[in-house]
Amino acid sequence: MSSVLYDVPGPRARVRNLVLGAITVLVVAAIFGVVVWRLAATGQFDAQKWSIFTYTRPWLLLLEGLGATLAAFVVAAIGALILGFVLAVGRLSDHAWVRVPVGWITEILRAIPVLIFMMLLYYGLPVLGVRMDPYWAVVIALIAYNGSVLAEAIRAGVESLPRGQKEAGYAVGLRKNEVMRLILLPQAVRAMMPVIISQLVVALKDTALGFIITYPELLHYIQLLGGQVPFGTPLVPTAIVGGSIYVALCLLLSYVAYRVEKRTRRSPKAARLDPGDGGDVTTATERIAVQRGVGKFDGTYQGPQL
Repeated sequence: MSSVLYDVPGPRARVRNLVLGAITVLVVAAIFGVVVWRLAATGQFDAQKWSIFTYTRPWLLLLEGLGATLAAFVVAAIGALILGFVLAVGRLSDHAWVRVPVGWITEILRAIPVLIFMMLLYYGLPVLGVRMDPYWAVVIALIAYNGSVLAEAIRAGVESLPRGQKEAGYAVGLRKNEVMRLILLPQAVRAMMPVIISQLVVALKDTALGFIITYPELLHYIQLLGGQVPFGTPLVPTAIVGGSIYVALCLLLSYVAYRVEKRTRRSPKAARLDPGDGGDVTTATERIAVQRGVGKFDGTYQGPQL
């Protein structure tokens, strides 16, 4: 018995997969046990190291750092999405004088590491007589790098769509910007949503690089609390607590993205833009044309020659 994508495993294959799965679980559990054992052996679970979290001040510092992290991430995420759309549209332009420079800008921004970009903005600009606040150095660096990566993801999503999507839009009289805005981009964003969310998670974690340029975000306070000698220098306990906060933020962002993606798939507007299972491309495009007052598809190609 077989399916479209693979052969259904038989009795021997099922037993083999079960054995491999059990071995994998045992290996992971053994590694986890060794890590816990070494932490306990080195005194990382001592009450003295964890007693720092019985006071209010450390939690207030962590909340302050969390607020600074979110403040940088929200602005950087919005800016990266805007920059990503602008660069993606520029790279998809039919005009070489737009496409080529935008392509070079995108590649250069992707090639510069985020930390080096932050250091150039914070430590390099004062040499030229311009001083920048650490917050804006972090935000601008995150926008530049993540925006260029998102631009490539969006461009790949648009180019992966069937050619008939674009041709049907031109055939019903839609202009080029309307074809891109109403037909191609909505479908590309839905298709590349997992990649977009993954890159936003990367942007969230990269805010931790701000502590190198003195931005007081979450990692800054984790390092500060971990160096408290009266509590036995609790580096590992503070790292565990701080890491748990980062994990919770990433999981929350992934859940929000999942709900947004699920809602867009159910929305009537998404249904109009997507031809659906076995649907006709021209039918979905014709609905958009009628809504825009362009007219009805008559089978005559009215767009530019492709």
